Amino acid sequence: MEITNQGKTSIGMEANLAALLSYLLGFITGIVFYVLEKENKFVRFNAMQSIVVFAFLFVLNIVLNLLPIIGWILSAAIGVLAIILWVVLMIKAYQGEYFKLPIAGDIAEKNS
Repeated sequence: MEITNQGKTSIGMEANLAALLSYLLGFITGIVFYVLEKENKFVRFNAMQSIVVFAFLFVLNIVLNLLPIIGWILSAAIGVLAIILWVVLMIKAYQGEYFKLPIAGDIAEKNS
């Protein structure tokens, strides 16, 4: 995808750092940066993508943990994949790359 130098944000941070931080604590920091950042589309995109992805994974984890054995195994496997995804998203955001995930990226793009 596109890599750009986004400059400063309305909250006074470099855009790539703010985008990385929007993933740091999952949907919680996503919400914080989405609410605080009013102008920078790159930060707002990453914050919204963080909200969508990690809120979905949070709910999925709760549901799977209600299912004995199979749910627990799936939850553990998805947890490992979620950590890998989390690291990739933070790296891509810090590099200034618009890394758009399927479905979540579309939602983020419409709402950024």
